[in-house]
Amino acid sequence: MVEEKWWKSSVVYQIYPRSFCDSNGDGIGDINGIRSKLWYLEQLGIDVIWLSPVYASPNADNGYDISDYYEISPEYGSMEDMKALIRECENCGIRIIMDLVVNHTSDEHPWFVEARKSKDSPYRDYYIWREGEKGSPPNELKSCFGGNAWEYSEETGEYYLHFYHKKQPDLNWENEAMRKEIWKMMNFWIDMGVGGFRMDVIDVIGKIPDQEIIENGPKLHEYLQEMNRETFGDKNLMTVGECWGADIENGSLYSDPERKELDMIFQFEQMLLDQVPGEQKWDLNPLELKQLKQAFAKWQQALEGKGWNSLFWNSHDLPRIVSRWGNDKEYRVESAKMLATVLHGMKGTPYIYQGEEIGMTNYPFSGIEDFFDVESVNMYRERKQMGYPEEEIMRSLCAKSRDNARTPMQWDNSPSAGFTEGKPWCRVNPNYAKINAEEALKDQNSIFYYYKKLIRLRKEEPILIYGSFELLCPEDEHVFAYTREWMGKRWLVAGNFYEEPVYFDYPGKGRALLSNYEQDSETQLEQMKLRPYEAAIYEII
Repeated sequence: MVEEKWWKSSVVYQIYPRSFCDSNGDGIGDINGIRSKLWYLEQLGIDVIWLSPVYASPNADNGYDISDYYEISPEYGSMEDMKALIRECENCGIRIIMDLVVNHTSDEHPWFVEARKSKDSPYRDYYIWREGEKGSPPNELKSCFGGNAWEYSEETGEYYLHFYHKKQPDLNWENEAMRKEIWKMMNFWIDMGVGGFRMDVIDVIGKIPDQEIIENGPKLHEYLQEMNRETFGDKNLMTVGECWGADIENGSLYSDPERKELDMIFQFEQMLLDQVPGEQKWDLNPLELKQLKQAFAKWQQALEGKGWNSLFWNSHDLPRIVSRWGNDKEYRVESAKMLATVLHGMKGTPYIYQGEEIGMTNYPFSGIEDFFDVESVNMYRERKQMGYPEEEIMRSLCAKSRDNARTPMQWDNSPSAGFTEGKPWCRVNPNYAKINAEEALKDQNSIFYYYKKLIRLRKEEPILIYGSFELLCPEDEHVFAYTREWMGKRWLVAGNFYEEPVYFDYPGKGRALLSNYEQDSETQLEQMKLRPYEAAIYEII
């Protein structure tokens, strides 16, 4: 018996509000800017928006440092604007998924303001504190943003834990009173009408810092089950957890319906393939298609009948996929469509990051002055001090910096790409004159309309939602191919990942349902020639 859930047939569009659309000319995207572009998202066909944080924040980490969960940051608008967005999305058949950031708060959150004043504060135990002499942190835990994860607090002579920025102190999930505050906040937003939550670095909340256990701590799943019981478990909502440390063994636990935790997770195995194993994300490893296929297939097979996959190439934390696995020059359009085909053809809920649907590319950075992201700037400083060559540092930053994803959405060829009438908060990619939404909407063969066709196909054909997955030719170094099978139907999805034409073999004939090249109505699949970055979905006949 197949369990039907609305989020299984949905397609999610992630909005990074700061960079999406500015309505008031201050150079920062905002809620009313999003409202002004709902027609565009309706036309694309998506039915869920994942909204990166719009809560009150001092913006040490662009909104992922929250100072008040119950208020909207003034740069984004007001709570009335937020209510209007939820209401207007509902009228369009679009649900809003809020970004839930509960591993940490801002150090300007009232809880932490009170906690750092005194060891006797009732909020002291909402955070993680340890004794230690100044200059001698409790242990060698590292922050993801560089440096030690412990920050000395002069007020009480103790260290607090911050696994990210020092202005993002980690919450103590062992504290029941703190957890109840989180449940209260989540229920506030549920009552507001949101459709669910994307949970930021949720696999870190069970950490045991004294044992240097960061991800997948022993109480993690206990906390998630309690969250499920106290908030969304009896509601018809969607939940997805960001889990950088997930492997098959623990990753399959999150979305098992019997365990009553989450609906799905973001695991990043396929996105970590260009990182040297055991090293930092900046230590680049050559990309290999065989590894990519194995990573996807492993998760497709492991969760079959036991959980659910999220399917994504991009996010606010990742470089642009067409610049990573595609060809963002001569074959930008073809490779963007190919990458979309291969991803959306798999089993799971697909996610589109703003600009992906028009083939936005990485930014052509020329120096450290081009970067805004705290993680990137800290990495540059650390590696310069360690003696890394400038050229090597810049190569890593250009390839992997989060700033690649955070450049303003390219709406048209007017100044600042139509994102703002003022000065944008960060640099606009100079290719906006050619790559923009207005141009895409004029061209029926654009990447935009291809995504629209993919989304429509998914909504019309249950095989894309419920069909089984089987990887083909796992050792092939050029072609990513697999079949989907459901209720007597079999579909073939195949994509050439390179600019050299290649041959691919599959017995029988196929009817092309969607392709990024012109196709005959029926195709002999044996010794089929795939052109540069060609991809197609065939119904086997």
